[in-house]
Amino acid sequence: MLIYEDDYLKSVKPNYKDFMKPIEARRMSKTVKNGIICSQIAMQQAEITIPDAIIFGTGLGIVSDTEKFLEKMLIDKEQFLTPTSFIQSTHNTVAGQIAGRIKCHNYNFTYVNRGFSFESAILDAMMHLKEGKKNILVGGGDEITDHYYHIIKKTGLWKQNTLQNTDLLNHDTPGALCGEAVSFFVLSDDIKQETYAELKDLKMFYKPKNVFEIQNTITDFLKQNNLQNSDIDLIITGHSGNKTDDEIYDTVLSSEFPETPSAYYKHLCGEFQTASAFALWLGANIIKIQEFPDFIKLNDKTSKKLNNVLIYNHYFNINHSLMLLKKVES
Repeated sequence: MLIYEDDYLKSVKPNYKDFMKPIEARRMSKTVKNGIICSQIAMQQAEITIPDAIIFGTGLGIVSDTEKFLEKMLIDKEQFLTPTSFIQSTHNTVAGQIAGRIKCHNYNFTYVNRGFSFESAILDAMMHLKEGKKNILVGGGDEITDHYYHIIKKTGLWKQNTLQNTDLLNHDTPGALCGEAVSFFVLSDDIKQETYAELKDLKMFYKPKNVFEIQNTITDFLKQNNLQNSDIDLIITGHSGNKTDDEIYDTVLSSEFPETPSAYYKHLCGEFQTASAFALWLGANIIKIQEFPDFIKLNDKTSKKLNNVLIYNHYFNINHSLMLLKKVES
C-alpha cells in the first residue's frame, strides 16, 4: 500500500511506454490513457480480443481536457481554437478510444449518472448478458484536477486540511478524502479458469429516508439472493473519512453485521463518483486469492472462507448501491 499525505489521492501512473507510443500518450488525458491500459489488461486476462459491448461509467468525464478547452477559449477570446481539447473532453472519450484502438464496432455506451454512473454501466452489461451477449467490457473512472478540487472544496465536501491516507478514519472532521481511479472488467456468461468471481446481484437506491430503510434494503437484497446477513463472509464499505457519512456505515455494521469481518477501501483511492468500481476490483481479487490484507480491515473478525462478499457504498448519502460477489464454484 502506498502512503500519501496530500490534498487528494492521485492514481498511480503506469509505464505508458509499455502500452502506447509516446506521441499518443501526449495527446491523451490520464483517464483516457489509464482506461485504455486497464481495458487492455482486463481483456488479456479474460482472453478476448473483441468484446460484444464496451460500457463505461463516469461522473465527471475528462475534466482536464474540458479545462484546457475553456481556458484556451478565454485566452484566445473564442477565436483560433483547436478542436483537440474539445473532442477529448467529451464523457464518452474513454469508451470511444478503446473501441477505436481495437477496431470494435459493437455496442458502445457511456453512463453519466453521478454516483450511479458505474452501477448503471454494470446493470446495462448484465442485461446484455441476459440477452445472449458473451463478453462485455465494462469500466468506471473519474479524474481530479487542482481546479476542480479547489472549487468543490469550498462546498465542504472535501477535507479542508491535508492528511495521511492511512489515518483517514482517525480524523473526526467533516469532508471526505478526494481521489480518482479507473477500473475495467470483463463480464461473461462463461466460467473460465481465469474468472475472478461471480457478480451475483446489484441494487441501487436513492436518498433513503433513514438508516432503518437502508438496513431493510440490505436485508431484502440478501433474501432475494437466498442469503442471510450471517452468510456474508466479508462486507466492504465506502468509509470516506466524512463523519456524517461514515456513521451510516458504522450503524449498519454494528446492527446488521456485528460478527462479520469488515473492510474499507477509500483510503486507497479516495472518494469520487465511481469509487465503487475500485471496490468491485478489490472484492473480486479478495475472492480470487481468498484473503485480504490487514490495511483494509475495519475490525479484528476473521473468516475461514470468503465465498460471499457484499460491497456497500454510498456517495454523500445520495446514491446508495449494493453489489454481491460470490466465489465461483469449480
